[in-house]
Amino acid sequence: MRQAFWLVVLALIIASQFEGAAGNQDDPTHERHLRNLRQLTDGYENAEAYFDFDGQRLIYQSTRPPYACDQIWVYELSSETEYLVSTGKGRATCAYFLPGGNEVIYSSTHAGGDHCPPKPGFERGYVWPIYPEYDIYKADRSGKIPQRLTQVEGYDAEATVSPDGTKIVFTSVRDGDLELYSMNVDGSDVRRLTHEPGYDGGAFYSPDSRKIVFRASRPAPEEVGSYFQLLKENLIRPNRLEIFVMDADGSNKRQLTQNGAANFAPFFHPSGAKVIFSSNLHDPKGRNFDLYLINLDGTGLERITYHPQFDSFPMFSPDGRKLVFASNRNAKKEGETNVFLADWVE
Repeated sequence: MRQAFWLVVLALIIASQFEGAAGNQDDPTHERHLRNLRQLTDGYENAEAYFDFDGQRLIYQSTRPPYACDQIWVYELSSETEYLVSTGKGRATCAYFLPGGNEVIYSSTHAGGDHCPPKPGFERGYVWPIYPEYDIYKADRSGKIPQRLTQVEGYDAEATVSPDGTKIVFTSVRDGDLELYSMNVDGSDVRRLTHEPGYDGGAFYSPDSRKIVFRASRPAPEEVGSYFQLLKENLIRPNRLEIFVMDADGSNKRQLTQNGAANFAPFFHPSGAKVIFSSNLHDPKGRNFDLYLINLDGTGLERITYHPQFDSFPMFSPDGRKLVFASNRNAKKEGETNVFLADWVE
């Protein structure tokens, strides 16, 4: 979501599976940037897998028994083993490693109750829930929580850490809109980075920690009122999301995509000169998502994946040699999404 996106995009995943390969006959061999693709998880709903600073393990969210909604897991690449690091209570999302690999951050609703918060109904159409119980926590890999990093009322989530290990960028509704903020890794020195009406989220730092890429909605003037009305109900309607980039202090914002589609999950290419992201721009029905690369000046759009099912949440390994992403390719049943790892070929 990052996380909020994942809850509702599942409906699109299921819908796309009914159409299957008949809905898109693009040849997967076109995926020339991916080599030695392997599936790391097997079954249930797994997404948003991100490398630690050494590229030795992944942290991701998964809904699987005995848990009724997402919890946070660590996957050790060397041993192919995994273990739970969140509390097992409430709903957890948006996990990321801190430098050293022994501490993690993630968002959770567990302080608001042991049970999963309810999903929104479909009577309001296609909406995402913005659970106000979400706060950002620091934990060690045994699951012990030494620190709660956010203390204000309302949604705090979608946190990631700068490659230099000094800053966290996250999304919060604390000032009445879904804006991006930065803070030190101990939760101090919180600074607001975005100031325009609309949702700003899913942010990641560039390899040199000097820039931030993110997704955003920018409602038209006639849509602003309905946007804030939905937000009062802890909901947003993400009909259109575009990819933006800015300096780490929030200055020099510029829009990379302008296609009117649902563009999300951006991450910097190892060069720092491009961004990889997920989009449904090629699908007239808006159901299938694939990965794309784009230059920081908005030129050079290149499609990376061609599978007829959902591909998203890409992240390059710290050395730039591998790409991890979530996909429902190879799914054994509707709605199943797994984590995949591939060698990256320029």
